[in-house]
Amino acid sequence: MSRNLGGDERDAIALAMARIVGGEHVLTDEAARRDYAHDRLPYANFCAREGRLAGVLPRLVVRPGTRAELAEIVKFAFENKVQIIPFGNGSGVLGGAIPISREMTIDLRRLDRILSFDAEDAMVTVEAGMNGAAFEQALNEKGYTCGHYPQSMEISTVGGWVACRGGGQASSRYGKIEDIVIGLSAVMPDGSPLMVRPVPRRAAGPSVADILIGGEGGFGIIDTVTLRIYRKPEVERGVTLAFPTLAAALDCAREIMQAEIRPQIARIYDEAESSERMEGLSGFDDHPILAIYAFCGQAPLAGAEEELALAIARRHGAIIADNEPYRHWKKNRFFVYSQVWQAKGYYNDTIEIAARWSVLPSLYEAIRAKVKEIYPSTYFGAHWSHIYPEGACQYMTMRLPPMPSGEAMRIHARLWDCAETLALDYGGTISHHHGVGIFRNAWLERELGGGLKLLQSLKAAIDPDNLMNPGKVGMKAPDGAVSVPHG
Repeated sequence: MSRNLGGDERDAIALAMARIVGGEHVLTDEAARRDYAHDRLPYANFCAREGRLAGVLPRLVVRPGTRAELAEIVKFAFENKVQIIPFGNGSGVLGGAIPISREMTIDLRRLDRILSFDAEDAMVTVEAGMNGAAFEQALNEKGYTCGHYPQSMEISTVGGWVACRGGGQASSRYGKIEDIVIGLSAVMPDGSPLMVRPVPRRAAGPSVADILIGGEGGFGIIDTVTLRIYRKPEVERGVTLAFPTLAAALDCAREIMQAEIRPQIARIYDEAESSERMEGLSGFDDHPILAIYAFCGQAPLAGAEEELALAIARRHGAIIADNEPYRHWKKNRFFVYSQVWQAKGYYNDTIEIAARWSVLPSLYEAIRAKVKEIYPSTYFGAHWSHIYPEGACQYMTMRLPPMPSGEAMRIHARLWDCAETLALDYGGTISHHHGVGIFRNAWLERELGGGLKLLQSLKAAIDPDNLMNPGKVGMKAPDGAVSVPHG
């Protein structure tokens, strides 16, 4: 069979899939397939507002209920040269789940069980399609957490966290997803199994798991993940601070991390984002920069970390503010605001980059100035919410007012190029935790250098027919594929 399947061949594939998973788990009608034609890529949402797709409809959708069924599906696709896309819950924001060549989409959400829980070894094994919030709730009921809290918690899957190399809101304490994963299993492009056994650490050659962590389904489909787990904190101590300048707030964050203090939450807002969160509060005229921190764990340790961090903050001119901004953030931490702006006709997008402390202030100013030069009425705000001893993630929101779509799309493309190019110019990275998908392909060669060719060679070796999520993460797009901007 070929990529350009006719109706009869599509029916043959659907029949083969029905034999594997049952007819009720094979979706072929247009309305059902349309639900799988996009993720939360803002550009795709802009297109949807006009009644069009950013890519194409998947040829069909199949929903395996077991890992054996998944392996059988992938083996069929390999033997019959059918391109496939794994689908978690469609929460990605860079188009990684968008079909560009009439691929078959594999919905993994029926793989949603916790397979084992091991308190002695402090780890849990879970199927890739389990909802993130349901997974965390199940751990909480046993007195544990996995420490990974993305904003998409309620609309994402555990496998999606891993496939996109995500980072959660508590990453400064628990690490990113690659720090929490200690084992996984996957189905390789030919349908064969791959097992990375959970051990504390290994030095048995390069990390095989890292081919899949961040591979976005292009090198194999993750079906189970083994994660570290941590006891639920005895206490969580949140505090809101206000700083006289952004430089002071960033210097404070750097010193906290370099002092080996590990806050659970650390979020520093620029003046634009601070003013929104300070609305209705008084006494901030001389301290316009807002920051929220939280310290957790056993009460004596959390208290000691908070005391040490506050001492550093005071040296940088901070004052302890009303804690309402922290309480509001915690209550709404998993709310996805982009859909609100989308419904009002705005063009809202977020871009997360990362850089070293020594260049962050100048990088921020350079991007902000360029954004205003491109389109002065653009809303631009930023915060720093994943901090490290050597640097931080800069998470930016850019929003255009309602305007003709063609004009907005041109400006939107320039804003993206501005942020990604300047991140590279200043020695930073184009992506901190959202991944690549299709939308960041244009900058990946400069990001990875010779590393991109290495990944492409690996892809060609294990997926010679380019069947697994083609055209994503810098990999070759199929002939005749739809071109998504920046892709």
